[in-house]
Amino acid sequence: MISSSKENNHRQLFSVVPEDYEKLKGYFKLRKPVTCENVITDSYIWKNYYNTKYYINEYGLVWIYRIKNQVFSSVPLCTDENVVASFYEMKEYFNSVLGVKLKLCLVDEHTKNILNLPKDKFLVEEERDYFDYLYNAKELMALSGKKYHKKKNHVNGFLKEYENRYRVKIADKSDVESIEEFLIKWHNKRNIIDEYNRDDYELKGIFYVLEHCDMLKYKMMLVYVDDVIEGFTLGTYLSEEKTAYIHVEKANPDIRGLYAFINREFLKNCFSEAEYVNREDDMGLEGLRKAKLSYNPIELIKKYTITEL
Repeated sequence: MISSSKENNHRQLFSVVPEDYEKLKGYFKLRKPVTCENVITDSYIWKNYYNTKYYINEYGLVWIYRIKNQVFSSVPLCTDENVVASFYEMKEYFNSVLGVKLKLCLVDEHTKNILNLPKDKFLVEEERDYFDYLYNAKELMALSGKKYHKKKNHVNGFLKEYENRYRVKIADKSDVESIEEFLIKWHNKRNIIDEYNRDDYELKGIFYVLEHCDMLKYKMMLVYVDDVIEGFTLGTYLSEEKTAYIHVEKANPDIRGLYAFINREFLKNCFSEAEYVNREDDMGLEGLRKAKLSYNPIELIKKYTITEL
């Protein structure tokens, strides 16, 4: 493994910290988000999972990720005009400084097409497990029509069974301790088996954002049943693309219709102006994939892995 001191002799590496939010936000504005990874809130939630560092080159911001013994990057934060130049600067950095071949993960199709890389030098692979799910926001708020019949029945079932027993709250900083208690309870109950421990890191990342990142423009909603928190969701709205990004959605799976209710109510209460909803990827988890497909996505946003040969 290359030492951080050697890396710093070539490019100064920075960690993702709340104090750098304004600086980071400026770089995020250089490109359209397209995928959930290019929303600043996600970068804070997952920074520890990816051991995220970054450096600044002549064109924008470059990510350096490390998981176990692998080092890789993703799409640089720069304008479309500078993507190719930044890509080859990254290649030189990986080759000469890190001593490894360049690998980019979670590359959107738009960037892949701009790069138009030679097939004899780079392997480009489609990664279905990390496709984002994009939905029509107005449809998810209304749940009207035959294709949402089951979802609407689930919501109506929840409303009928828990009438006068539930309440919705738009959460704020005063709710952090209660949210964390709920998430720990949810995590322990679900006991998800994942060789990458993504669920554990997500939980820690949510805690980090709740406790340290007041400047992030996310919104949160809680659902109480019998005065006990049974559901929580957190999302970000990007007005330039009229899209709500749902980063977190957790609920008691034993309460019929609660997930469908949260899905609808969060949009209606916090993102009523949205035209689209990005509910991120399914990480290749069968149950999550089935759930996301059941909401009738209008598009699966493709992502690719690019590996230098």
